[in-house]
Amino acid sequence: MHTHAGPGLVDNQAWTSYADWRTGTAKGTRALAAARPGLVIETPAGTTNYTDPHTGKTATWEYATWTSPVHRLAVPATEAIASWNAHTPAGTWLQVELTGTYSDGTATPWYVMGRWAAGDQDIKRTSVDGQKDGRSSIGTDTFAIDNPASGLRLVSYRLRLTLYRTPGSGLTPTVWRLGAMGSDIPDRFTVPASTPGLAKELPVPRYSQEIHAGQYPEYDNGGEAWCSPTSSQMIIEYWGRRPTAEQLAWVDPSFADPQVCHAARFTYDYQYGGCGNWPFNAAYAATYKDLQGVVTRLRSLTDLETLIAAGIPAITSQSFLKSELTGAGYGTSGHLMTVIGFTAGGDVIANDPASPGDDAVRRVYKRREWENIWLRTKRYNASGNVVSGTGGVCYLYFPANPSAGQSEALKAVGVR
Repeated sequence: MHTHAGPGLVDNQAWTSYADWRTGTAKGTRALAAARPGLVIETPAGTTNYTDPHTGKTATWEYATWTSPVHRLAVPATEAIASWNAHTPAGTWLQVELTGTYSDGTATPWYVMGRWAAGDQDIKRTSVDGQKDGRSSIGTDTFAIDNPASGLRLVSYRLRLTLYRTPGSGLTPTVWRLGAMGSDIPDRFTVPASTPGLAKELPVPRYSQEIHAGQYPEYDNGGEAWCSPTSSQMIIEYWGRRPTAEQLAWVDPSFADPQVCHAARFTYDYQYGGCGNWPFNAAYAATYKDLQGVVTRLRSLTDLETLIAAGIPAITSQSFLKSELTGAGYGTSGHLMTVIGFTAGGDVIANDPASPGDDAVRRVYKRREWENIWLRTKRYNASGNVVSGTGGVCYLYFPANPSAGQSEALKAVGVR
């Protein structure tokens, strides 16, 4: 049994190139040969009605589809998370679905992994609850085998993309990236310690979610819950992107860091009722010019060091008791922070949005504690019950045309 997520525990597949988009099955879509290749609506395959569960409004949409070829997972998976990068002008949106084959040869249903638009004027972006077949189920953004101990696994999958537009409008979404990460991380309360290998810190902007407490409570009660969009915004701005004054015009001018409010609004999942949907954050990052976003799992802090060395910061998901992370000053059932570097001693330098103000965001956390709370899949909560851990989930944002060094680092951690 592997005690750490070796190369064999995570499989990250993506369709991004013109050649990629020419594979699979197109019904009304076509591959776009461009500097940044993508998929667009050519001639709609038909029209359909969609009743938005969050507004009650029914509208008619033209649609076209693209279904990926079958991807056989290098690792039969207990979990899978899709992610996508797209431009959806007003009057358009998209849906991503996944179907797969189990290790016993039977098939899953088609599962909706997300209904998404960059804006919120046409549909309310949403995950879909209640999807299950008695063997697997969808929890917000994650496909999961219900009983991994049974040995049942997902051995292959296809993704289906449906592009929607206002009838007769001639508009189209453009999808640049579509993929999924499958993984089989064994149950573990602790992980082996890695050896420090890098001392480097990236100049990532520092934003606190806490200064937004009470702002825009319609987005999960305000800033208190905005760790994910706050982290996303830090890295988007590290890459030199930011919303325009026009895009921020809706935010109360008396609020500091209005772009954090903006990120919360445009990552918000109306079904989940929060801003922490992982693929929605990655898709939000890719609404900025020439940025890509992907959700994956990393094996170790060594993987993070590889990325930091190439200038790529990462957003990591972890849960812990107050006593398990020295200096945090809080405990959490799930929290996102931004890893920006490592000290000479190997400790983790994180921009932690759960800080009282922007000036307090940069934290140094003990390597051993941090590695464990991030990579474990099981933990004891405050009541002493066993609950799940995130098992190394991370989102990476990087340029559409990464440098050779960046490409090499991404490839080393399984992302292309």
